[in-house]
Amino acid sequence: VSSVLQQTEQGNYRLDLSRSVILPKGIKSFEKNADVDVQLTFKGDVAGTQVAQVTPDGTLMSVRMRYSFVELPDTDYQPRAYHPMSGYLSDEYRDYATPFDQPLVQRFILRHRLQKVHPGPAPSEVVKPITYYLDPGVPEPIRSALLDGARWWETAFTRAGFINGFKVDLLPVDADPQDIRYNMIQWVHRATRGWSYGAALTDPRTGEIIKGQVTLGSLRVRQDYLIAKGLT
Repeated sequence: VSSVLQQTEQGNYRLDLSRSVILPKGIKSFEKNADVDVQLTFKGDVAGTQVAQVTPDGTLMSVRMRYSFVELPDTDYQPRAYHPMSGYLSDEYRDYATPFDQPLVQRFILRHRLQKVHPGPAPSEVVKPITYYLDPGVPEPIRSALLDGARWWETAFTRAGFINGFKVDLLPVDADPQDIRYNMIQWVHRATRGWSYGAALTDPRTGEIIKGQVTLGSLRVRQDYLIAKGLT
């Protein structure tokens, strides 16, 4: 955090241990992951412009950080080598055991595990569909629109031969978004531009997506509305 603030010319900050604590309510344990939340407070002399806009006192800034301990999946997943022309995302690492005439950097494409009940090119039901869960905090009518829009992918997967390979549901009442068994589409408020972004927790050995995370900024709908209004 200190390095990023310094590199972005937002001031020189150092960790203040006397104002940093473990957050008891942020300690959670699930079937495949355990999380610990901490609040780290950084102290600086002069705040940068962006820091001053989001803190009451720019000389002190608290950041909530989460440490996640995640169980890696089994080894039944088949990795796929990344190709730069795919236009997709990848994990990479350096394998110093590769022959000298082969690339040192190894790349795997990032993707969910999706297996057919009946392997082969013919269409088939899947063993377990890729399921994403929508944040129930999204207000209507945006919530229904997001569910309808995300479910368009169900048709794409079926046409690709993976019958019922993709689903989108509302997050169950008793579920926790921190549980890595739930791929999430979350609704957040941010002070910056409302464009959305995606991320994934992946297995570094294979590139398998363990948990997908889509973050939708609440200002996005307002910006899209203004853009459409301006175009029309």
